[in-house]
Amino acid sequence: MNDLFSSAPHAPLAEQMRPHTLDAVLGQRHLLGEGKPLRLAFESGTPHSMILWGPPGVGKTTLARLMADSFDAAFVALSAVFSGVKDIREAMQQAEITAQQGRRTILFVDEVHRFNKAQQDAFLPYVERGTVTFIGATTENPSFEVNSALLSRAAVYVLKSLDDTELGALFDRACNHALHDLEFEPAARERLVGYADGDARRLLNVLETVRTAMHTAHCRIASVDFLEQTLAADLRRFDKGGDAFYDQISALHKSVRGSNPDAALYWLIRMLDGGADPLYMGRRIVRMAIEDIGLADPRAHDIALNACATYERLGSPEGELALANAVIYLAVAAKSNASYNAYNAARAFVAKDKSRPVPEHLRNAPTKLMKDLGFGAEYRYAHHESEAYAAGENYFPDDMPAVRWYEPVPRGLEQKIAEKLAHLRDLDATAKTQR
Repeated sequence: MNDLFSSAPHAPLAEQMRPHTLDAVLGQRHLLGEGKPLRLAFESGTPHSMILWGPPGVGKTTLARLMADSFDAAFVALSAVFSGVKDIREAMQQAEITAQQGRRTILFVDEVHRFNKAQQDAFLPYVERGTVTFIGATTENPSFEVNSALLSRAAVYVLKSLDDTELGALFDRACNHALHDLEFEPAARERLVGYADGDARRLLNVLETVRTAMHTAHCRIASVDFLEQTLAADLRRFDKGGDAFYDQISALHKSVRGSNPDAALYWLIRMLDGGADPLYMGRRIVRMAIEDIGLADPRAHDIALNACATYERLGSPEGELALANAVIYLAVAAKSNASYNAYNAARAFVAKDKSRPVPEHLRNAPTKLMKDLGFGAEYRYAHHESEAYAAGENYFPDDMPAVRWYEPVPRGLEQKIAEKLAHLRDLDATAKTQR
């Protein structure tokens, strides 16, 4: 195993365990398997600029270092958290010196999405001249976070979280390398793999913590009880501002829209377990009621709002049950996006249309002058009409084309609304023929 792990023994375990060959990398078979894109990039003989997009702890830095080793290139690493324009300038100057010596430079920019537009633009001339081969690492969608000019010059590779089998292999590898004097009960091993939640670095860091705790306690065999005493709260990996956050919100919303209460409940609990703000979740649930249920079941809106109010009154964990009730109700409720579609259609029309005047019969007439001008003179008071409906009346501007934005769906209360609208339109048609 020594050929794989040549780091100093006092380095953090995650650094000691960093693979030094491509075949030692765990996971990413969709990119590194035979004939797959990144494997071909390594075998091509010529490095190219790339963006490595994926969650934490999946090997982005390792792949960049292996790329430098594979092409015998100088490796320069910048972190968007700690580096500024001065660091970029110095790195580029060093790359130019290296190029004059006939050697390539791999410029690895960690968390590239944290650089602003000007800082990202600073790389462009050097990438275009071939002074550096740019490798950016990001946990955020590069379509949104990386400048289009830089993105167009780089291939994007999407890395995936490690699965339990891959994490288990890493666990065994780490034990053989640095924890050979300790043992783990099968349930404890399973718990640590689950704790890592697809993140190799997290697994190695927690193993290092457990190793220290076991040595301190003179404990040789780790049990689940020992881990629960040693580890902090078992929170899943959850980036409250990143893609994982919005992907899970999307999954929750689509599960509600798809009328699957169990899946909706799963995603709600996943997000709450991961640290999402329950009141933020409540606001999203209210939006689901408005957007996907609407008038098919107006109670859904009230239940969603009441769930938010209940959480504000009770707090956690009792208040979270109210959110769960709301999500389940929304999932099983009749669905309609008729109001949502009508709203969007009306907004689009008004945004492009001219400012049409209000018809005189609909204008307010609080003064004698306004009444003398005829404002409101021909207005028909609906309550004085048969069925409280002024059949044939026009409520749009006089020169506006006919529109029908709201089309109720044949589900829930909207089925009754559709029947009523059809009846009223029949009354309109009859009134027109009688004129």
